[in-house]
Amino acid sequence: MKPVLVVQGASSIDEVPRLAELENDVEIRLATSTDELRSALPGAEAMLGWNFRADSLRQAWDRAGDLRWIHWGGAGVDAAMFAELRQSDIVLTNARGVFDQPMAEWVLGMILCFAKRFPQTLEFQAKHEWNYRLSESVAGKRALVVGVGSIGRAVGRLLQAAGMKVDAVGRSARDGGADFDYIHAVADLHAQLPLADYVVLITPLTDDTRNLFGAAEFAAMASHARFINIGRGALVVEAELLRALHDGQIAGAALDVFVEEPLPADSPFWSAPNCLVSPHMSGDYVEFEAAMADQFMDNWARFIAGEPFPNVVDKTLGFVSGSQA
Repeated sequence: MKPVLVVQGASSIDEVPRLAELENDVEIRLATSTDELRSALPGAEAMLGWNFRADSLRQAWDRAGDLRWIHWGGAGVDAAMFAELRQSDIVLTNARGVFDQPMAEWVLGMILCFAKRFPQTLEFQAKHEWNYRLSESVAGKRALVVGVGSIGRAVGRLLQAAGMKVDAVGRSARDGGADFDYIHAVADLHAQLPLADYVVLITPLTDDTRNLFGAAEFAAMASHARFINIGRGALVVEAELLRALHDGQIAGAALDVFVEEPLPADSPFWSAPNCLVSPHMSGDYVEFEAAMADQFMDNWARFIAGEPFPNVVDKTLGFVSGSQA
């Protein structure tokens, strides 16, 4: 009998690059809704979570008794981190590595945007105004990267290449290696925040990190500092971030993620002072889906051969850890 693969988040095989290569040897079942997923899961040994935002697996879990492996099409797996999956023997892998460099480039782009005042340049150009002004240099500025997974490390390397001094915050204090000057323990976050010109948030969303940045954290930041979030919206108490922007506690924010996505048209973030809004696209680039598909196909070959996977998520933590991190 053919192995059964469920693809959650795609309505046709053509939506997932290279998936047609498996058509002759694999029974592929597609599901874009909870009802479709419930119908597709019985008998399936593997699932590709192509839509990393979807939480339909939780509602269909009672039908997933045959699953042995889930590959999640995103770096963050918070949508899959419900108790039943955590407690199961199912192996969970993610798309770690696919988005590292593009997200690091996005962070550097936002830092340059602030430092070189590109929004103001475009505003004055639209008005046909020749408005001479000075900009900032990023060389020598201090960045604090909160989160030391593969994306955070890519951010650290690129910011260092731009001449910045880069420290990080992780679960424990240790040498930063080639990616950071030093990694501080999360217990020392408040001591490090006042020293940073830019704070970059890229930690996974877990029970421990939800609402990690609130009133106390924004109050601890320097008034000239900018806050950048490429992790998850729920890492931040959004009302407190808005207050910090309006009160001038921080000088600006660049946000690619929000608690509610798409961001509602009436959200106060659209018009918040010195706030750059991006539609959860920092890691997406032309042909990124092809890179995701290549990664999945490599893992599929390992699954069929009974070989170990890279990027196995520690389900007690909610992210890839240990020697893989």
